[in-house]
Amino acid sequence: MLGFDFEEERIKQEITKLDAKRVLLQMPEGLKPEAPKLAKIIEKCGAIAIISADPCYGACDIGVGEAQGLDVDLIVHFGHARMVKHEQVPTIYVEARANVAVDKAVEQSLPLLIGYTTVGLATSVQHLQTLNQAREILTRAGKTVIVGDSGQIAYPGQVSGCNYSNAKSIADEVEAFLFVGGGMFHALGIALNTSKPTIIADPYDNRAYPITAEAQKILRQRFASIQEAKNAKKFGIFVGLKPGQKHMDSALHVKELAEKHGKTAYLFAAREINPETLLEFPSIDAYVNTACPRVSLEATGKFQKPVLTINEFMVVCGESSWENMLKKGLFEK
Repeated sequence: MLGFDFEEERIKQEITKLDAKRVLLQMPEGLKPEAPKLAKIIEKCGAIAIISADPCYGACDIGVGEAQGLDVDLIVHFGHARMVKHEQVPTIYVEARANVAVDKAVEQSLPLLIGYTTVGLATSVQHLQTLNQAREILTRAGKTVIVGDSGQIAYPGQVSGCNYSNAKSIADEVEAFLFVGGGMFHALGIALNTSKPTIIADPYDNRAYPITAEAQKILRQRFASIQEAKNAKKFGIFVGLKPGQKHMDSALHVKELAEKHGKTAYLFAAREINPETLLEFPSIDAYVNTACPRVSLEATGKFQKPVLTINEFMVVCGESSWENMLKKGLFEK
């Protein structure tokens, strides 16, 4: 299929090996248009294919509950590298590597990298196979290129929606980062968690651009949320119900910390954290999100009340400072 490698032969082999009779297909929004074609391929193997129409935000969001409720034998999860180590339903991860050239976009980034000698290189799982080519282009331009490997994520140089450990592991060694891939989502994560200038080399549009202004805007919004939450008396603490977002120990720690500082705290469990959910609890002044940290950062303007990350709540309680939080990273628990 044009654009991405969906590893159809591997999927067929896994279905045969497991003798799977019912298969759940799960994928993020950008890949969903291909789902019907993939379902037909699976049906030719003699299995029933069920396409998950629910949102899928990452490898933390495995559809275990749906699969169990539908008596599924196998989950095929597209677009992400493995994150959850022990799935309750057999799961294969199809990373959907992109078949797109990155050389023009990386070359477009060179004028934006003037003044930076040492550059950190990062990408999402879709473009990992292009890192060597990007490194060669930067090296020919006189840059020293470093690819981070913290050992916490599947591949060196990879970043995911909530894990920027590879970028953070080299932040003190580089002057700026170049992210190879489309959109601002991952590049913003790098900028927010390293406080380094970050350039995007977008191979889909064959252009490069900085995201400093966007990162600074989000930081101003986060600072305003922290300041507002300092006046809150009642906190709601969200526990995620998705397999990779269920951090009960963190939620209990936040509740204990809130009560230690004279706040009233309640635990809430949710699969989705959205503005409509919060409207159901008008007595709560502010929330702490222990599930997906991107919810707090990406949807600041949509929530009527502050929704903080764990580290932001530490600032509210006086257990950390704004400066220390930025050094540690907004996403770290």
